[in-house]
Amino acid sequence: MRFALASNAMIKIIIVGSKGRMGRALVASAAHDPELSVVAQVDQGDDLGSVLDQGEVVIDFSSHAATAGVAALCAERGRAVVIGTTGHSTEDRSAIVRHSERIPMVLSSNFSTGVNTLFWLTRKAAEILGPDFDLEVVEMHHRLKRDAPSGTARTLAEILAEVRRAQLDQVLRHGRSGIVGERTAAEIGMHSIRGGDVVGDHTVIFASLGERVELTHKASTRETFAKGALRAAKWLATQKPGLYDMRDVLGLK
Repeated sequence: MRFALASNAMIKIIIVGSKGRMGRALVASAAHDPELSVVAQVDQGDDLGSVLDQGEVVIDFSSHAATAGVAALCAERGRAVVIGTTGHSTEDRSAIVRHSERIPMVLSSNFSTGVNTLFWLTRKAAEILGPDFDLEVVEMHHRLKRDAPSGTARTLAEILAEVRRAQLDQVLRHGRSGIVGERTAAEIGMHSIRGGDVVGDHTVIFASLGERVELTHKASTRETFAKGALRAAKWLATQKPGLYDMRDVLGLK
């Protein structure tokens, strides 16, 4: 199985979900990258299998319902895959990840360099500030986004829970309504806002008595995500089979 390319070779990529908002951004950004060649664009109703042999790396920004099938086909045909879909169930994610035993796979909730820096900063802040600070995550996206919370917000909460050595599903609290009682020290609040054309805002709040620390990232264009996903594709083309995320790509681990 071949995953190594000559240093001066143009990497052939296939974009799945090419007609969506992120798919269009990927196609536009790739057109300006001399190291990449988009050899196929696939969307709903198209046959990925018929063009898969033309490419070396598949970038999937279709939908969470389609990704398991995309990953399975890539594993069968020996093609590296970058996955940017979110909203997978635990079972679907396990099925997707299993294929990384056979092929290189980057699976990330967000491909922005800035957001992945936010992931790193969130971990460091949680470690330094300690258990005396209450933890809340607030995210806002455009009115058309289907899943909530966002995959990025979920990753931020996972980082916070990991630092606290807690099981996320046991401490995560989605919004508050009615007489809910005092906030517990263990819980991690999650709040999703939808409206307008917001590309993506994420804030992690560390609140204690007398002081508050807030870490915020705001995206104003999908181009930042597209460039990150293309960067991941170039990095992935020379990697061994395994499961990676954007922090591997950026060397933040």
